[in-house]
Amino acid sequence: MKEQLAEQIRLLQMLQEDSGLHEEISKAVAWLSKALLNKLPLLVCGNGGSAADALHISGELVGRFLQERKALNVICLNSNVSVLTSWANDYDYDSAFARQVEAHAKPGGICWGISTSGNSENVVQALQKAKDLEMPTIALTGEGGGKLAEVADILIAVPSRSTPRIQELHLPIYHYLCEQVELNLSESENLC
Repeated sequence: MKEQLAEQIRLLQMLQEDSGLHEEISKAVAWLSKALLNKLPLLVCGNGGSAADALHISGELVGRFLQERKALNVICLNSNVSVLTSWANDYDYDSAFARQVEAHAKPGGICWGISTSGNSENVVQALQKAKDLEMPTIALTGEGGGKLAEVADILIAVPSRSTPRIQELHLPIYHYLCEQVELNLSESENLC
């Protein structure tokens, strides 16, 4: 346990000191705030633990994080079991998120994909479809970003290749993003 906690602390310190990562996170706050203020969709997706993170993010933003406000236009693409299973059964799972992006996309909205490896094909295809439909893209990944580094407009790649450590670093990042977006939007009379 001590070794695991020491590794978490070391990675959090690296995260704290990485100015390039801070720039990407600041850009993500600005883009997310602008899209949601304009009632454009935020489409979030991931698999496994990243699916749980996508659900967590959508819950914080549709519901509330720390401030009382109106609901935000956030859709978690991995939460619609009927769409996922019917599409995967009739076609394939790799394009299941991209199909939903096609259904919900609006230019200027945001597609946010989460993948610890950065190589989840269905997340890669979702971000590529979003780009094709003029939606900026954000990827939350592990070190290097994998294939998502090639399609993401904003790459938030935490400095680890260990899946559990990556997931542990993703949580404070997306909580910070939710908090900052909510603060930005709560200043607008439309969302208070």
